[in-house]
Amino acid sequence: MSTPPMSTPAPSWYDLLGVAPDAPAEEVRTAWRAQIADLDPTDRRFAVLNQAAEVLLDPRRRAAYDAELAAAAPEVEPAEPVEPVDPSAPVEPAAPAGSEAAAPAGRVAAVPGWLLAVAGALTLALVITVVVLWGREPSAGDVEGDARAARAAAERAVVPILSYDAAHLDESKAAAQQYLTGKLRTDYDRIFAGLIEKNAPSTQTVVTATLVRSSIVRADEGHAQVFLLVNQTRTNKKYTEPEVYKNWVTLTMDQVDGAWLVSDMAT
Repeated sequence: MSTPPMSTPAPSWYDLLGVAPDAPAEEVRTAWRAQIADLDPTDRRFAVLNQAAEVLLDPRRRAAYDAELAAAAPEVEPAEPVEPVDPSAPVEPAAPAGSEAAAPAGRVAAVPGWLLAVAGALTLALVITVVVLWGREPSAGDVEGDARAARAAAERAVVPILSYDAAHLDESKAAAQQYLTGKLRTDYDRIFAGLIEKNAPSTQTVVTATLVRSSIVRADEGHAQVFLLVNQTRTNKKYTEPEVYKNWVTLTMDQVDGAWLVSDMAT
């Protein structure tokens, strides 16, 4: 009877980004940026690499992930104790194969002591890392909570910012303005007045944005960048059949008086 092939373990987030499990956050961030630099945002690998970066750049999520990897790793059974060898003792001839004195077929060769020592040290280092990261008290500004709040605010903001209806321009403008701050608010008002309000009524243009997915690029206390994939559907007097444009946008989010607002936008 043939022996079934051994299964290959699935690659970890560290494998996907090409970094060591003990790589510092800056090294993880650099590797992630290099990996996605030449990828189209619609490429499946783009989303997977972003997910890997999200986990490994968040101390708590990374600690939990490391613990999962450690739990899933195969255990190394300790070697049986070996009696010391007397160099002066005569060497007994090996028993022929198939004889009663032959070693049992199931006996596995002893694992070298140095290998066990290395494995033990690595396991201890991993346990210490997990304990330290999990036991760390959250800072006054909870970066993980800020990231979640900023991402949710960006998802709410991107739709009205990238949408407008020629028949309801005042409502469209007000819906977007509530999410804008700083220079972006000034730029938006200027563009809306100079282009959209002048042209949309005559062309009867309606643009409706739909969020596809989003991910955190980076997050600090009170500041974050969120990447979003957005479909924009456009109709107007000339083209009554909806045209769909697939766009990506990066929103810079700032916390202003307790609310997350968009301070910059790149498309």
